[in-house]
Amino acid sequence: MQRHSFGLTHEVTNQVPPLADYNLFSSDAALSAALERDGAAWHRDALLRHGAALTTPDTLALAELANRHTPELFTHSPRGERIDALEFHPAWHELLSLLRREGLHALPFSDPQPGAMAARCAGYFLHAQIESGSLCPLTMTFASIPVLQREPQLFDTLRDKLYAREHDPRDVPLAQKASAMIGMGMTEKQGGSDVRSNQTQAHAIAAGGRGGAYELIGHKWFFSAPQCDAHLVLARTHDHVGLSCFFVPRFTPDGSKNAVQIQRLKDKLGNRSNASSEVEFLDAFGIMIGDEGRGVPTIIEMANYTRLDCVIGSAALMRAALVQAIHHARHRSAFGRQLADQPLMRNVLADLALESEAATVLFMRLAHAFEQSADAESAAPAERAWRRIVTPAAKYWVCKRTLEFTGEAMEVWGGNGYVESGPMARFYREAPVNSIWEGSGNVMCLDVLRAMEREPEAAQALFAEWQADAAAHPALKAALGKLATALNGPAEHREGSARRIAQQVVLIAQAVLLVKHAPATVADAFIATRLADGCGESGRVYGTLPAAFDHAAIIERAFPG
Repeated sequence: MQRHSFGLTHEVTNQVPPLADYNLFSSDAALSAALERDGAAWHRDALLRHGAALTTPDTLALAELANRHTPELFTHSPRGERIDALEFHPAWHELLSLLRREGLHALPFSDPQPGAMAARCAGYFLHAQIESGSLCPLTMTFASIPVLQREPQLFDTLRDKLYAREHDPRDVPLAQKASAMIGMGMTEKQGGSDVRSNQTQAHAIAAGGRGGAYELIGHKWFFSAPQCDAHLVLARTHDHVGLSCFFVPRFTPDGSKNAVQIQRLKDKLGNRSNASSEVEFLDAFGIMIGDEGRGVPTIIEMANYTRLDCVIGSAALMRAALVQAIHHARHRSAFGRQLADQPLMRNVLADLALESEAATVLFMRLAHAFEQSADAESAAPAERAWRRIVTPAAKYWVCKRTLEFTGEAMEVWGGNGYVESGPMARFYREAPVNSIWEGSGNVMCLDVLRAMEREPEAAQALFAEWQADAAAHPALKAALGKLATALNGPAEHREGSARRIAQQVVLIAQAVLLVKHAPATVADAFIATRLADGCGESGRVYGTLPAAFDHAAIIERAFPG
């Protein structure tokens, strides 16, 4: 009888090698071209370096480790003292160190120059393809800066720590730290997205008012991320019916830990490397920022930046899943041929590639608009519209499409995609969070309508821009006309159709951008399957592109083989 050595019952063949050691930036033609358009070519070398560093086996292992070894909360010391300490795997801190070294937490503010927003968003997009949880505290830190800049006395004490490119994980008073992270606390049990139902109270310690010290009593149902050095929090004062915004540090001015008690960490579907929590304020120290009773407009500016990052993060998940699917199809054979050579699989991959490129050109255009409209009063109306109208529509549509997208890409992998030993399951579990964060789909769509009503001049400028771009494309022109008709209908009908309207806003925006910046085969295929009269034949399932389009060329553009 022939004897076999342990583990040698068969030869392992037709399995796909791990995708590593490729450059995230240089392999992405759409991203590279957008960087040039937006005047950020000065950042190309940094992105090339970062794009290569992120795909080394060591860096890829950090992402897996940080999500497998999730944060732990220790409420008390061995002696029974309340400490509310959080423990993260070292991989988490390595990922945050990578982010800060690249300046992705502050670049447009710390190093302002033309194209800085595009440069920062491109770098964020690269990192988000590898690991998403570490982006949460970085996004909120980034988004807090323009809000805090309006409080000169407070900001002077924070500037150097907010701009620092060193990650300092120590849980000590801010004055002792080299860098700072800022979080956000808006939602409460009874309200969720309806923050105007918040019940947390703020009592003035002395004179009160803007810049004054307060004590907060109440709770937050989602408090992200609890290890941050301070949070922007909404609460009510006795003197005003509206909510106010407060800067609540982790430690009080006397060096003691602030009375923000962490009740528990959320057991989340995805985003598991990051800690999200429930907290209670027991006379917690806070400083009012913004005018009393104007807390929602104050913190909404922060939320607008986080919306942009939600779009980028979802686009990055699309890109990551697409590249993994293409790589798999090029190395896996079935029924006598490589998957990538089979017509139906090419159709699926090409359709996914269209969706991914459309999301990429969209977030880069939004980044440009954020830079151009930083001063809202002097900004061109069309730029204000891209920022104020298209951004919430993009957060709704791109984030929602990512759920379907990652599921389809997982299916390309088959059973290997459904297990936790590869990245596809993590991408899939990560996909829903951006749709839910800071307002779900309905909230975003209603905000699109509100923005159009409040800034009609900006909306008109945007439509005029799109009409000029769509003139040579009958299907695009017709879609724009249908959108205008829907917007001119009765208010009740508009509200009930808000999702359809937001969807059309995004699809038209993406189509216009692809017409201007992508090869004709990409733009024409996108318009034909997303906006043309017959696009219902394609439906919402990926892989239903007409045979007339060059599927192989679209895939090759997406990820050169």
